[in-house]
Amino acid sequence: MLHILNYLNGQLTPPLAGRYLDNVEPATGRVYGQLPDSGPEDVAAAVAAAEAALPAWRRLPAEERGRFLMRIAELIDANLERLAQAESQDNGKPLSLARAMDIPRAASNFHFFGTAAGHFATEAHVQDGVALNYTVCHPVGVVGCISPWNLPLYLFTWKIAPALAVGCCVVAKPSEITPATAFLLSELCIEAGLPPGVLNVVHGTGPGCGQALVAHPGIRAISFTGGTATGRHLAATAAPLFKKLSLELGGKNPNLVFADCDLAAAVATSIRSSFANQGQICLCGSRIFVERPIYEAFKAAFLQQLQAQKIGDPLAAETTQGALVSEAHLHKVLGYIRLAHEEGGRLLAGGHRVTVPGRCESGYFLEPTVFENLPPDCRTNQEEIFGPVVTLTPFDTEEEALTWANSTDYGLSATIWTRDLTRAHRVAQALHSGVVWVNTWLHRDLRTPFGGMKNSGVGREGGLEALRFFTEAQNVCVKL
Repeated sequence: MLHILNYLNGQLTPPLAGRYLDNVEPATGRVYGQLPDSGPEDVAAAVAAAEAALPAWRRLPAEERGRFLMRIAELIDANLERLAQAESQDNGKPLSLARAMDIPRAASNFHFFGTAAGHFATEAHVQDGVALNYTVCHPVGVVGCISPWNLPLYLFTWKIAPALAVGCCVVAKPSEITPATAFLLSELCIEAGLPPGVLNVVHGTGPGCGQALVAHPGIRAISFTGGTATGRHLAATAAPLFKKLSLELGGKNPNLVFADCDLAAAVATSIRSSFANQGQICLCGSRIFVERPIYEAFKAAFLQQLQAQKIGDPLAAETTQGALVSEAHLHKVLGYIRLAHEEGGRLLAGGHRVTVPGRCESGYFLEPTVFENLPPDCRTNQEEIFGPVVTLTPFDTEEEALTWANSTDYGLSATIWTRDLTRAHRVAQALHSGVVWVNTWLHRDLRTPFGGMKNSGVGREGGLEALRFFTEAQNVCVKL
């Protein structure tokens, strides 16, 4: 039984009220651990620890802060197998995916921002013979970082690392559904010698713990990744308190496949962009629009390759599709499958819950599901499902594809498949999307900004944008 604790002021501590929540393994449906059910009192203690640590941490030279982050990155690499096993058990994703993506990217987050801290430059402007104006970027103070359950350690570290790099102290809340690797990271921070109070991790529910974090007057900025409805609620709480907000929210991402594409590459990558992590990635391309001349060929190849997807125990080497993260989420996705039938969709593949024999017979498994014959404006094509469900739709013109692609309230990511360079640039700039991939998907460069348009969020993460978010710019004018 895994017994998770909060990480406050450099120590692993139980929740002050002594309340705990069950932690369920999605692949088996069984409780395998407990985590703190923290409340406002735990958040207040974490903020107090961060406030006490802030003066010394912000005065520390950037290179020295960076060395702490680099040490944590080294420890994540050294504990890759342990962390990957925990991520797979906690989330239901294939162990192979956690090994290849989640844990290495978490280490690279600390590595990148650990080195970036020393290269974060400011500007100077000379008014000839009059004055010198220069900008100083101060850490904003104590910040709150709230991360989701789909990529637990990867997105948890993406928020924490830049905040620490610029001299902020952090109170972080991981998802209560997937708390294990945040707890293990707390242990690694102790091993790395991170000063007490610089990072504090408080476990608990959104209403009981997350709301208290957002509302606490000592928290000067909030970085949140999660659902759009929750983001709207957090914004309503934070706005009257004049907190800085970075919100990375939901997506309903289009995948545009033009007739001149490399069909084999488009199909193979579209399988991945549809069903990676059981479709539980906010960047998955759940609406696939295919130019009519190749629609039938794309559909046939897509369905054929879909048969190679192996649903099974996440710990098995051959598994490509693990369990959905919770029973409640499984039923939500099944509800959308019923809706797709009601809206006239033609089921091409999947659509049913799966029983995996053996230890996983009570797990939350679902077949990768494909529909066609659904109008672009139906609910199935407009609302975020966040599961292994995609739709195929033929289009006749570029204008038609763009209209449909831009028709939702979301604008997080999009993918384009074409060999025409001019079209690639033209279509990319016409898409209402914060991220556009051309002939690839989920390619990451940590130097570039990431975030959504419309209801997909506010602000940008990654690169210098993340460092700027956690700082306040001060102009100093010196008369010459």
